[in-house]
Amino acid sequence: MLMGHEVKASSILIIDDEPFNVEILLDLLELEGFTHVTGTSKPVEGVQLYKERDFDLVLLDINMPVMDGFQVMSEFSSILKTIHPPILILTALKDKEVRIKALKSNARDFLEKPFDSDEAICRISNLLEMHLSQKMFEKYSITLEKSVQERTRKIEQTQAEILDCLAYAAEYRDMDTANHTVRVGWYSRIIAEKYGFRANELDLIQQAAPMHDIGKIGVSDTILLKPGKLDADEFKLMQMHAEVGAEILSKSNARVMKIARIIALSHHEKWNGKGYPKALKGLKIPIQGRIVAIADVFDALSMERPYKKSWPLDKILNLFTEESGEHFDPQLVKLFMDSLPEILIIQEKYKDIIPPS
Repeated sequence: MLMGHEVKASSILIIDDEPFNVEILLDLLELEGFTHVTGTSKPVEGVQLYKERDFDLVLLDINMPVMDGFQVMSEFSSILKTIHPPILILTALKDKEVRIKALKSNARDFLEKPFDSDEAICRISNLLEMHLSQKMFEKYSITLEKSVQERTRKIEQTQAEILDCLAYAAEYRDMDTANHTVRVGWYSRIIAEKYGFRANELDLIQQAAPMHDIGKIGVSDTILLKPGKLDADEFKLMQMHAEVGAEILSKSNARVMKIARIIALSHHEKWNGKGYPKALKGLKIPIQGRIVAIADVFDALSMERPYKKSWPLDKILNLFTEESGEHFDPQLVKLFMDSLPEILIIQEKYKDIIPPS
């Protein structure tokens, strides 16, 4: 609830071409305890004051030379303000059309000349209370919005940390560091940006991509940690990690988890339809899965693990050239090649440190 002193401390602008009328209003408002009142008999100066300062109420005459009240209100409308103050028209005109025109020009109320002092103070106070309440509500709304944004930021930060833990859990059993998931997230973001993803979509794919192999949690150590090549039966069991991962991630309605589920299920599909688990072909493979397929394979080949050596870069690039249109989406392969300088920077920044055996 507004206090009387808040209303009396409001900032008021008086614009009337008759200096005498300005003085009357200044004296009246000062007598009533208003402490921030500015008056001018020059409409152009009044517009400039309105532009430079934030007023809570404008008392405006209609019949003025050089610039009448309607022109002044038109100028006001062109000035950017978070909340425009109410306008109280001072006029001796009784013409209905003038009043309607003034109301259509954003005037809120009228004060007839010569005016009654008590009525003038009541109208001024009412308009000020209304405007100050609006300002208070706007301030509260902004504070509330900032609070919601901060809470959302904290929730998103917590969510990102949980996703990192999930991704690390998936990789923990078959590698020494979780940097693979970090790199895959960054590589996917870089390729997605080249493809034309919007900013919020880039954040989602970077957060979701590291969970592409979350289903490995459901694969036995015998298969997951086997140093040699898997036989046909073992490979079928390994392939199940795509559907296991999708099942794990299906328990959440969060958008990032939905994207992660799509990636987990589709990142082993191949452009030629010979991938798994659904043997999807071409554009039927979700774009997120096609992107992560490139990021994942590139990182797997370029990374040294205790049981394998890394491939040299030229050999990896030759593979992608050969598999463009076969394993990988050819458009995305081109975007990957174009993005190589950025990708190599990420690779170096988040490189694995293999402890000596």
